[in-house]
Amino acid sequence: MPKPPSRTNKATSAAKSDSKPPVNSANEDISVEENLATATITVTAVEVPELTEEEQRDRLHLERRVEKAFFEAGKALTELRDRRLYRSTHKTFEEYCRDRFAHSRQQSNYLIAAAGVYENLTTIGCQNVENQNLTTNGTQILPTSERQVRPITKLEPQQQWEVWQTAVEEAGGKVPSARVVGDVVQRIMERTKAPNPYSVGEVCQILAKDNPELRGKGGCWGIVNQVNDFSCTVKLWDGGYTVGVQHLKSYNYLPAECEQMQVICDRIARVYSGGLEESVQKFLESLGKQNRAYLTALEEKVLSLLETEARN
Repeated sequence: MPKPPSRTNKATSAAKSDSKPPVNSANEDISVEENLATATITVTAVEVPELTEEEQRDRLHLERRVEKAFFEAGKALTELRDRRLYRSTHKTFEEYCRDRFAHSRQQSNYLIAAAGVYENLTTIGCQNVENQNLTTNGTQILPTSERQVRPITKLEPQQQWEVWQTAVEEAGGKVPSARVVGDVVQRIMERTKAPNPYSVGEVCQILAKDNPELRGKGGCWGIVNQVNDFSCTVKLWDGGYTVGVQHLKSYNYLPAECEQMQVICDRIARVYSGGLEESVQKFLESLGKQNRAYLTALEEKVLSLLETEARN
């Protein structure tokens, strides 16, 4: 009797008939890499349309608005201060700036001074249109922030223009940074350094050092009234003193701050000469040693009260 076919053999036979040659995975990866390496990728170029004349005008207009932002702020602050438009809600311009704009009076003074510089540069720039070194596409290069012009606020308008021109050239025809402008100012000061670097109206601190004539005046601030070769006549709350330049240190206040300190000095001097009590004089002397260009709200209130008393 014949034996039934072996299941094992049948399975084996079926496996042989259905089997395919093994695939080498490494060879397959190499083949894919070769295909990717030789593949051609088609990139469709997207044409960027040129600006229309209207768009170019809009761009220039918006750029000018960005550039003039600090100038407009400084001009507005100047009018707010000069017309005292803050008086309905605040007693002082300092309080108004702090509450309304969240910055100090000094920051406001910086913006006000910077606006003046910007105006000077544009005015003188219009008078020097033939100078093509300071133009880009026919447009005058002007400062875009207050800090860029802070180093030149104390210079005369023509000096401001000359420094700015040099700084623009050193910046490669672009808007220079505050550091570049400051470096130009420093080089000019070193070349033109005089024995007496101070000017009338400048606020300086007294450095008594070993000078017995200045005993008790160390740390006090005063206003320069007269500039001599190697000394200055400085006005303090209790009179004038002739002080050598080695005994002075400028606070480097802005012009508006110097004017404000002049007013404060005059007010203190009038009350001090009124012959009030010793404790009052001590208070006034303490004001004469403050290293800031303003009075606090409380100091202003007390000084106003003392002025009223001194007049009675």
